[in-house]
Amino acid sequence: MMRTCSLTFLMVLVLVTCFAVSANQRKKKQLTAAQLYTRQCASCHGADGRAKTSKGKFSHARDLTDAKWHEDVTDERIFNSIMNGRNVRGNMPAFSDKLNEKEADSLVNLVRKFKG
Repeated sequence: MMRTCSLTFLMVLVLVTCFAVSANQRKKKQLTAAQLYTRQCASCHGADGRAKTSKGKFSHARDLTDAKWHEDVTDERIFNSIMNGRNVRGNMPAFSDKLNEKEADSLVNLVRKFKG
């Protein structure tokens, strides 16, 4: 009986350690804003931000190089569009289930660099 309890305890300890290591590795794997953009945004907005992709044209994606738009839009609105999506001019999905706030902030900064 004592041996079974010890073996069970050891197995639980190994599983907990594995989960902790796995969670730690996910935390270390922080993607750069450019990597996030490529994975989440480029299919619509294009690698250059001009939204000239077929998917971007179909969904009426925003041209992120438009200097006038940059003058009119706040960082907060860009952040909210990323996290909550937008269905005004086109159809942009929400990314709150795929990105955390820090990642969304990094994308806001990257979008600002597209200003033409």
